[in-house]
Amino acid sequence: MIDLHTHSIFSDGELIPSEMARRMAEIGNEGFAITDHADFTNISQIMNNLNKLKELRDDYELRILLGVEITHVPPKLIGRAVEMSLKEGAEIIVVHGETIAEPVRKGTNFAALSEEIDILAHPGLIDEKSLQLAAENDVFLEITSRKGHCLTNGYVASKASEFGCKLVLNTDSHAPSDFIDTEKAKLVAMGSGIRDVDELFRNSDKLLKKKLRKI
Repeated sequence: MIDLHTHSIFSDGELIPSEMARRMAEIGNEGFAITDHADFTNISQIMNNLNKLKELRDDYELRILLGVEITHVPPKLIGRAVEMSLKEGAEIIVVHGETIAEPVRKGTNFAALSEEIDILAHPGLIDEKSLQLAAENDVFLEITSRKGHCLTNGYVASKASEFGCKLVLNTDSHAPSDFIDTEKAKLVAMGSGIRDVDELFRNSDKLLKKKLRKI
């Protein structure tokens, strides 16, 4: 299991990065990304904290990426938030999609998929225009184990298959109890109607390796 969507104490998570890494390694996970909730008020602060790990992470037990989840930013400003995040050193950019569990502004999915992002998290009832854009721009759509956000996993999986979109499976973890191992991840994928579960893991591995090569 490689989990590319988690939160630390630098947004609304419960754990510091070192404890996240230790707990992830203990359950057998191979890598993860810290992607704290971010907008214009805290992007610099988040990355200033996470950047301190960059020269130290080789001594941790698993591979780590450091980035942000751009969250509830008005659609027309998402591009500016992405640009700011990259400038501040974000290695992976996730955008908080139009989950049915929260009042995300309509148009967020399409705006995000038009930008240089890596993952559109919990995209909810994503429309066909956005699905086409995700496929064209090679942006991963998320299957999630997160309560509430997971309610549209089946829809996302089905539409992704129809439109040729790539999927990854993440937890959106905020607490230790949110972490899952590979076996639990397989069950989440199967419950979403995904036949080739291993493809999800390959996608996460490819994205992680691609990002680490750039470092």
